[in-house]
Amino acid sequence: MSLDPNTSIGFHDPKLVIPASAAEIGAWSNTLIAMGELVFIVVIMNADLSVRRTMDVEMRKAIANGDFQLHYQPQINEAGRVVSAEALIRWRHAKMGNVPPVKFIPLAEETGLIVPIGNWVLRAACAQLAQWEAQQHTQHLTMAVNVSASQFRQPDFVQTVSEIIRLSGVTPSKLKLELTESMFIDNVDATVAKMIALKAIGISWSLDDFGTGYSSLSVLNRFPLGQIKIDKSFVRDMLTNARNMVVTQAIIELAGKLNLQVIAEGVETREQLNRLREVGCLNYQGYFFSPPLDIDAFGTFLLPAPSKSKTFS
Repeated sequence: MSLDPNTSIGFHDPKLVIPASAAEIGAWSNTLIAMGELVFIVVIMNADLSVRRTMDVEMRKAIANGDFQLHYQPQINEAGRVVSAEALIRWRHAKMGNVPPVKFIPLAEETGLIVPIGNWVLRAACAQLAQWEAQQHTQHLTMAVNVSASQFRQPDFVQTVSEIIRLSGVTPSKLKLELTESMFIDNVDATVAKMIALKAIGISWSLDDFGTGYSSLSVLNRFPLGQIKIDKSFVRDMLTNARNMVVTQAIIELAGKLNLQVIAEGVETREQLNRLREVGCLNYQGYFFSPPLDIDAFGTFLLPAPSKSKTFS
């Protein structure tokens, strides 16, 4: 049986046919719902843009007024001694309160403000490091500072860092700059050249979040690194995930063969610490020891206390 192409197929029972008035109401309802959703989306987008504009303006004021602060998270060696600290930026806003880095760092990256912010962090860190060098009980400390991709890619990055070091008077070998694996993907030759130039004056390089990227082994082979940081995701799950434990141990063994220092970040429990020590990791950072501290609290943390020695017992 064939159908006439001009034949329409539909419901012809009056009981099943939607009245024209009802269909018109339904169409208007759908239109109103769609318009309402569109208005809602526009309102949300405008609100987000307004927040971003406000945050951008406030970040610029913070840079100009010096409203950022540095906190320091201790890095501990196998003997339980504080040997270094990672400088971490904090922002205490007069009205917004404590603004976590996750709230403003991504926007700073997008707007380019991360470059002046990163340079401020480096200047402040070097100034503090110079003060530590001037005191006998802290002159052994080194400082780790994160470098953003935008900051590192600036044509004058080497000159800027060198000048900050010179003006602060700090010993360059006490400064450790941290990069992430994503920064080694493009412009490899230029990246290597910058790293070598700063290594030549004594600065060391640390690879942050090691194991989370796709080019870890090639990075270790091609770039002048002095340290790798085992990512906290491996440390967090290594006691419950056999694969993570295998990877963690392999990283430590590989680093040893390449004469690279290893530090595990995100250490939160004694069990994690003990397991890391068993597989040969000799440097640690995490809340098991201390959260990031302001400079006064960090100074107090450095004071000898019986409770600290028990950490490694």
